[in-house]
Amino acid sequence: MASLDTIFDLLSEERRRYALYYLKKQDGPVSVTELTEAVADREKASSPEDVPDETLERIDISLRHNHVPKTTDAEFIEYDRADGVIRLRGSPPEFEALVTIAEIIENPDTDE
Repeated sequence: MASLDTIFDLLSEERRRYALYYLKKQDGPVSVTELTEAVADREKASSPEDVPDETLERIDISLRHNHVPKTTDAEFIEYDRADGVIRLRGSPPEFEALVTIAEIIENPDTDE
């Protein structure tokens, strides 16, 4: 079971929240590159093709060196640094509930 402090810590940064929203909707592992594009899409409200390369690079670096490693504080998030792949595995119901609520509050137009 994930502690409430761990879950709130994971949700405390906007970019990490966006990454978690995306991961929660995936059925399997996601490359950090794919995650970068999803986060860029959410941050810029446009398609990744419209986001400048420099912005994508900054998001990628931020995810790889800060946000993705931080998520591994939760035992249900696996990050394979060598392969650049992250996945949720058996996330607890309290995590699912709080991430869903956070996403609805942050973006009430989601399809949740």
